[in-house]
Amino acid sequence: MTDRTAGDGRGRARNAALTDLAAWAERKLPTLIEEVCAVARDRIDLYQTDDIVPHDDLHRSVALNLQFIVSGLADPDHTPDLTAPSETGRRRAHQRAPLPEVLRCYRLGCAMLWDMLLDHARGSARPAVLDALIDASSTLWRLSDEHALALTEAYRAATAEILASQQRRRSALVGALFTGQVVVDSGAWEVGKLLGLPLDTRLMVVAAETAGLAEESLVGVEHHLAEIGVVSAWQLTPTLQAGVITLREEQLDAILAVLRESAGARTGVSPAYSSLAETPRALHLARCALAELPPGKTEVHLFSASPLAALIAYDPDEGRRLAKEVLGAVLELPREDRDALLHTLHAFVDHAGSADRAARVLHCHPNTVRYRLGRLRELTGRSLSDPRSLAELVTAADAVRLSPDNRN
Repeated sequence: MTDRTAGDGRGRARNAALTDLAAWAERKLPTLIEEVCAVARDRIDLYQTDDIVPHDDLHRSVALNLQFIVSGLADPDHTPDLTAPSETGRRRAHQRAPLPEVLRCYRLGCAMLWDMLLDHARGSARPAVLDALIDASSTLWRLSDEHALALTEAYRAATAEILASQQRRRSALVGALFTGQVVVDSGAWEVGKLLGLPLDTRLMVVAAETAGLAEESLVGVEHHLAEIGVVSAWQLTPTLQAGVITLREEQLDAILAVLRESAGARTGVSPAYSSLAETPRALHLARCALAELPPGKTEVHLFSASPLAALIAYDPDEGRRLAKEVLGAVLELPREDRDALLHTLHAFVDHAGSADRAARVLHCHPNTVRYRLGRLRELTGRSLSDPRSLAELVTAADAVRLSPDNRN
């Protein structure tokens, strides 16, 4: 007998032994499936209850996946059908099962299949069976890798789809808050609950210009706020990135710091408010704060907490009429003189009517502050010592500040 003939004979014997081994494994599959499910339920927390993956679902996927490998052993040259692992990956993603736990169950099944085949080959009186298993080992682990890869890719693709869908829904819900739209018979409270916004805190709205068409200028802001314990929800439109932010009093400085660090364009922030139903108004004020900044200036600007400023922002036409009536003579001055008087008025009011404190902020002498306030009194005919006159002056100055016609 030639070496070639002997080799052919050994090859046929191994092929026959491999066919027999695969057929034996096929017969043992029902028992192995039950054993794998039992061990998975015992060792892996995910499968110990029906809460995420029902026991029937686990049994089905274990059966499909073990059948996938055993069928591949019987015909190593056959192109495997990856439908079963892909289906399992997609389903587990929708069940929100952790991927590491899913893969752990799969590796457990492969290991138990290998141990079963190895025990059978060792116990066989035919050396060709052990040789066949050694020859088939590369096929088994190749199929195992292909299976795990298909499962993982399907899981990640489904997870990405789920996240994108959730983000679209969150954006739509934020849009409903901004417009005051009632969603499916639910009010703002229910929308806030769906967005995960705590109901026992105050809120602010942030409005930022987009860096480009539908391009975020506050990149990663939701994540950065979450790192300091602040919940937020955002919407992106072609020209605006806007969000609702929860706010506790002690968090304001930290929130503004995050916004300033993240900002890549003009950004306006509304005053704090209490009810989600006020979100449309807060968005308007945030946009007004944004518009107060000169075009192209990357800065975060907080809208005045004064109710008078908010009132003027909501009726720009009345604001312009008021500004002209109260500050007409001031507005006719050269730009530099006009701005000096109005800035002095704001500083004086913001610092409790103290000329000394206003001077420190304005970097000038207190007598300069007093002189400018005297000029305002002369030009407007209104005294700062008269409460009504002072209210008119401050409100008119806010109207000038908020008017697009009077911004730098």
